[in-house]
Amino acid sequence: MQAIKLIINKYSSQLLYLVFGVLTTIVNIAVFGLGIKVGISTTVSNVLAWFLSVLVAYLTNRVWVFGSQATEISEKIREVVTFFYYRGLTLILDLAIIFVGVNLLHGQPIIWKIIDNVVVIILNYVLSKVFIFKSNKM
Repeated sequence: MQAIKLIINKYSSQLLYLVFGVLTTIVNIAVFGLGIKVGISTTVSNVLAWFLSVLVAYLTNRVWVFGSQATEISEKIREVVTFFYYRGLTLILDLAIIFVGVNLLHGQPIIWKIIDNVVVIILNYVLSKVFIFKSNKM
């Protein structure tokens, strides 16, 4: 039992990122799937899913994953702008994966969205840790 507590304490940031990453992924895939179901293109559905999931990710990551200590409005603005900027960079990768998987390879959109999310989540964690919430705890 003590070993489990040590592991949880040591990797609490990563575990919380995983928990909130699952929530964000559910939002992302659900919005994407709903968009396709109502007849919206994969690209537009993907961008809508991206925006809503990034908003959820920012709110959860800021407080519970990286424990942001930003209190000044300028710090908070820098944080949110930087967060959306780097997520925007991974959106380009996201769009490319969906385009190749769905449009070129004619795969199932939801399957490619899941593959896409795995790649993007890993990259987003690294970018958040290194560039966005870098002065905060791991």
